[in-house]
Amino acid sequence: MIRCGACTVAAIAFLAGPLAAQNEAAYPFGVGERFQYSAKLGFLRLGTGTISVAGVDTVRGVPSFVFRFQLDGGNALYRISSVLESRTGIADFRSRQFIQDNNENGKIRNRHFEIYPDSGFYRQLGEPASQPTVERPLDDAAFLYFVRSFPLEVGKSYDLDYYFRKEKNPLKIRVEKREQMELPDGTRVECLVVRPVMGDRGIFAERADARVWLTDDARRIPVQIQTRYPFGTVILRLEQMTLVGTTPRPAVGAP
Repeated sequence: MIRCGACTVAAIAFLAGPLAAQNEAAYPFGVGERFQYSAKLGFLRLGTGTISVAGVDTVRGVPSFVFRFQLDGGNALYRISSVLESRTGIADFRSRQFIQDNNENGKIRNRHFEIYPDSGFYRQLGEPASQPTVERPLDDAAFLYFVRSFPLEVGKSYDLDYYFRKEKNPLKIRVEKREQMELPDGTRVECLVVRPVMGDRGIFAERADARVWLTDDARRIPVQIQTRYPFGTVILRLEQMTLVGTTPRPAVGAP
């Protein structure tokens, strides 16, 4: 289900079906793209974060992007090491596998989900029962890439029932404003300031009050990510980037 105050024609076309009216377009990223960030709490450097399109894999016969998030940092009172990895279909952009390895102050939480969008359920390894999923599931790591591909407009809000854990919907995207930011090479660019909300844990949870600064151009580079942790608000600021161009969107059902 889609709930938005004033969706544009482009947004409706994007959401109406898997890549409807979008098959001649391209994703604003490609395999090998990599962003490295400094993680700071005020003026204190806490560690580093990376976001990458790590490769292409096949999940149950479906060619899929491999998206990877990694964050290592903390201070004397709190430390975190987190890796999120997603396998999301290239043609339909539906998540099919999500892995989370998290070590938060020595508390280890590892979760592995297998997602079956065509059958309408997902399974968490180690749990006895399957759970219902939505028609177009997205996981935590795929969400940012979805937002980068989405037709965003300043002042608009979008509520989407796309989170693979059905009971934790909707996903929320609000485009708050434009703001100038600086890329690692010193170039100043206009950015869209986006507030994404997904689920009840992680960097995009409601309580994290996250913001993402995306370049307001075809590349949609995530220049900065701000999110709240138990010890304070952490800002991930882009320090290095490897751009590789775009990826064509295959026709739905293409091999």
